[in-house]
Amino acid sequence: MPIHDDTLAYNQQQSPEDRRICDALARAISRHLKGAENKVWHRHPVWFLDGNPIVGYSKLKDCIRLLFWSGQSFDEPGLAPEGSFKAAEARFTKADQISAKDLKRWLAKSIEIQWDYKNIVKRKGKLVRLR
Repeated sequence: MPIHDDTLAYNQQQSPEDRRICDALARAISRHLKGAENKVWHRHPVWFLDGNPIVGYSKLKDCIRLLFWSGQSFDEPGLAPEGSFKAAEARFTKADQISAKDLKRWLAKSIEIQWDYKNIVKRKGKLVRLR
């Protein structure tokens, strides 16, 4: 699927270096998550599979954060736990810090390993593993 216009607009709002990071991430995510729905959700770009959030990125004060909702289950170096659920993140300050090989592997795992964030409210905060 093509990168959503809202995601492209989000990227355009960033500083030149942050825009390079965002553009590189958006291209790689769209290339490796075939069929994923992309939209700006809670003010930042996110990709969904069957309505379940998989990966997204956002501008923090001093970096771009790449977030995998189920990333703690990937058991991957380069991803740090984030929050109290199963999310994990990588942070970038320069586009050349993005390892295409690592990103491709993380994205493959994001398809294979998913927790059901889509229904977390219905389940009153309880996460169930989908894959």
